[in-house]
Amino acid sequence: MKRYTDPYVAGVGIGIVLLAAYAIAGRGLGASGAFASVAAASMAVVQGTEATLASPATAPYITDGFSSPFHDWLVFELMGVALGGYLSARLAGRTLAAIERGDGVSGGQRLIVAVAGGVLMGLGAKFARGCTSGQALSGGALLAAGSWIFIATCFATGYALAPLARRLWR
Repeated sequence: MKRYTDPYVAGVGIGIVLLAAYAIAGRGLGASGAFASVAAASMAVVQGTEATLASPATAPYITDGFSSPFHDWLVFELMGVALGGYLSARLAGRTLAAIERGDGVSGGQRLIVAVAGGVLMGLGAKFARGCTSGQALSGGALLAAGSWIFIATCFATGYALAPLARRLWR
């Protein structure tokens, strides 16, 4: 098994990808918009209507009609993230299915906590009008005050919950 990538190298890489996203697509990075596009298009198929989705580039409730989630470039971004993550894991020899956990927690408990954390992050992304990548990377790069408050809140919450997580991993 290979070592993980150096975090400083990975950070520079993410910065280059963010800059390229602004230069090529005219928008920053984010993931929650892709889920909203897929959900809106899926509901339109069920209802037999044309999907509408709030455009984050304009106002939150102005809608752009589309009939496929593939009209939103964030869907392609998310597919690329999944494919890139798999290829990276494959090259590093880390594709075995496993539940990483500490001795103080069972596999089932670990899965419950992971799903609960994902659900909370998803709800938080809707309340914050952007996911972690959209708020911290794209909004932070644009010096948006709300994004910097979001970043500070994430760090403060992480530090506050670290003792609990540390106990579970012992």
